[in-house]
Amino acid sequence: MRRSALVDALTVAMLSVMLGMSNGALAQGRDPAARQTLVNLAYVLGEAHALRQVCEGARDQVWRTRMMRLLATEQPDETLSRRLQDAFNTGFAARQGAYLTCNPAARVATARVMARGRRLAIRLARPTSVKSETSRK
Repeated sequence: MRRSALVDALTVAMLSVMLGMSNGALAQGRDPAARQTLVNLAYVLGEAHALRQVCEGARDQVWRTRMMRLLATEQPDETLSRRLQDAFNTGFAARQGAYLTCNPAARVATARVMARGRRLAIRLARPTSVKSETSRK
């Protein structure tokens, strides 16, 4: 499989999992470990945003849009929302400028980021990452 096809496949897999996360669970219902996983995913989304802009151009907003969708889906409280936004921005800054052109090294970095994001999204999709209604009472 060509690297660009691998990146595309990983991107589709990550998006599919993210959009179906935990049956619509809200951030407030997540346990502390799952909240940290959300923060880690936000960081990865920031990295993905920076790397994608190297290959697709600075006007590309695919991963920023996904981040906004994540915030809308999770509906985090103000503190967690700030943490998620900070993590996204930190991930973006960590990768911005790392690659000046869309070369094979940038594509490999993108594939690694996508794989990490996919693992995090799968972890979030597990029912154990959301407190059950009975455990909240």
